[in-house]
Amino acid sequence: MGVMGNSFSKYHERLLLFFHTPRSFQLKPSKIRQPELLAPAGSQTMLETALAFGADAVYAGQPRYSLRVRNNSFRDEVALGVGIEYAHSRGKLFYVVSNISPHNSKVKTYLADMAPVIALKPDALIMADPGLIDMIRETWPEMPVHLSVQANTVNYAAVRFWKKLGIKRVILSRELSLDQVAEIRQECPDMELEVFVHGALCIAYSGRCLLSGYMSHRDPNQGACTNSCRWEYDVKPASVAPDGDVYLLEEKKRPGSYMPVEEDEHGTYILNSKDLRAIEHVQRLTDIGIDSLKIEGRTKSPYYVARTCQTYRQAIDDAVAGRPLDPALLRELDGLANRGYTGGFYERHPDREYQSYLQGHSDSDRSLYVGDVMAYVAAGLAEIDVKNRFSVGDRIELIHPRGNLELTIASMQGKDSAPVNVAPGSGHRVSIPLPAGYEGAFVARFVAERGETRAVIDPASFIRERE
Repeated sequence: MGVMGNSFSKYHERLLLFFHTPRSFQLKPSKIRQPELLAPAGSQTMLETALAFGADAVYAGQPRYSLRVRNNSFRDEVALGVGIEYAHSRGKLFYVVSNISPHNSKVKTYLADMAPVIALKPDALIMADPGLIDMIRETWPEMPVHLSVQANTVNYAAVRFWKKLGIKRVILSRELSLDQVAEIRQECPDMELEVFVHGALCIAYSGRCLLSGYMSHRDPNQGACTNSCRWEYDVKPASVAPDGDVYLLEEKKRPGSYMPVEEDEHGTYILNSKDLRAIEHVQRLTDIGIDSLKIEGRTKSPYYVARTCQTYRQAIDDAVAGRPLDPALLRELDGLANRGYTGGFYERHPDREYQSYLQGHSDSDRSLYVGDVMAYVAAGLAEIDVKNRFSVGDRIELIHPRGNLELTIASMQGKDSAPVNVAPGSGHRVSIPLPAGYEGAFVARFVAERGETRAVIDPASFIRERE
């Protein structure tokens, strides 16, 4: 399969057959505009998974000119071409990220490097630097440009400014509240607006951080961030200055190297941020008239993009149809590894209803990604490519575009069909009884019970189902 060969397995091809399966319900007639669901694509596998699970568009970029150097399979125009062609063949959109803050050396090579990319006809470029934007607008005036969140757009005057320069869409800064977003929409009705609804949050203003450059000489604004804010620090006492307390930070892998840090009543500003989860606000953002809801995470896994796309797809469809948010969607997102969730700046003072969504479960008591369904080795018996440990008796969930299924593992076979009780972890393959039609599904293990009782599925029923 060329470029896709090392990143996309044949078992996922079957999963994608369900991509054009009609939904089981029709949206009610409404004047509400349905926002685009925009998903990250760090690889061809992620791209295809995102589209299979409900994304309307994806974004990806070359390491040299986007802010993702690591875990990025779109390293040249050949890989980008495969992705763009795939998206367009399914009536979906592909945006090329080119949002670096370039030094002179990259400005000199930019137009020559971008010419073959432009020839692939992406649906837009996501850009931040005014100089590069001007170069693109002069050379390829027909190419739509979306203004990156890195440009820190926080008011309607700035949106109007960028509109005069020919920008088609502005991605608003994460530091805005819902009311501020609504005011920008009201003042700029003719500009496409995009906001982030899920993913990692940077401690710096819209990602303009120098911490990684200071700590490890890798510039975040050149796409080489080492996530220094996520490292493990220990706080050491220091001498007390006349104007208040002073603390020293010691990073775990740099013993003896102390960094002074000040702390006030709001906390300290160098350490780790929680992850954004704004699914509670999809209805409001839809009512405001936001054109695109964006998921962060180009360096994440296909499982991550499957979970987030499936969940936000339902939230958007429900919002447009006038249905209330299903609180179960919050629990679905707890199935992802996260640093704890926050609504970000959208709502500065959450009310009781918002708080009640968070009660009854934590960010660690839902589920863990444990494997992929490869193929059926016999009627009602599927082979699993193991990613994390699971056992007979565990309750699991199959995540699939046509719908998810929860069940309990009744039995397991290892090598040579020998009965086993445990799948130890990555590098192993086992077979478990599953109903038909779940090739390509992701498998998640529930790490704590919710209190309900589920019957163990009889493997023989799967065989009868197929007969």
